[in-house]
Amino acid sequence: MTFVQILDSEISPFPDINQALDEPDGLLAMGGDLSSQRLLMAYRNGIFPWYEQDQPILWWSPSIRAVIYPDQFRPKRSLSKVLRQNRFELVWNSDFPAIIEQCQAPRAQQAGTWITEEMKAAYLQLHHLGHAHSLACYQHGKLIGGLYGVSIGGVFCGESMFSLVSNASKVAFAFLIRCAHEIGATLIDCQIPNNHLLSLGSISLPRELFKQQLRQAVNREVSWSSLKGDLPIWRQ
Repeated sequence: MTFVQILDSEISPFPDINQALDEPDGLLAMGGDLSSQRLLMAYRNGIFPWYEQDQPILWWSPSIRAVIYPDQFRPKRSLSKVLRQNRFELVWNSDFPAIIEQCQAPRAQQAGTWITEEMKAAYLQLHHLGHAHSLACYQHGKLIGGLYGVSIGGVFCGESMFSLVSNASKVAFAFLIRCAHEIGATLIDCQIPNNHLLSLGSISLPRELFKQQLRQAVNREVSWSSLKGDLPIWRQ
């Protein structure tokens, strides 16, 4: 029988992701905290936190992983058309707190949000340390969409996105992938596969293959800090 490891306040290595449960798929550990050191250790090893208010912190590494390779990304025809119109302004790391608050807001037909206040504070700290980034989408000076995530070496681990105007988050996602490719990042970790991610071009990897590719990507030297401010318009 496989058991979930219980973490305490001491920062110690996570169990190998191959020890994650089959049911619920990917549950690996619980407890601990959301310190920057622990979060970075988790992402480096293909693990992410996902839990709800009043639950212990739950750490996951699902058996099938959604990923995108920046050098292979080709937006679908409908998204390409939107990108060519250049109706939005894209800005890197312009307002991380506003983006995570928008991502935290409950969605239609949802009773709550998985982005707890504790989690929001943890990612704000990661942003302050230069490890968490946002990509904002503006129209006429108003924030209408965006995303945030964590970078480690040549990997960007996407956490959440939001859209107040049709296609805004899709455009932000396409710009993220293009920027990642331009600075030499090789892997976008989208975490759990779903139809929306598939429509954006993600593929699904079994855990062991993801683990191998992650190990290579996190050790790449990539300068995420070179991405600053307004991004150039989309050109085919």
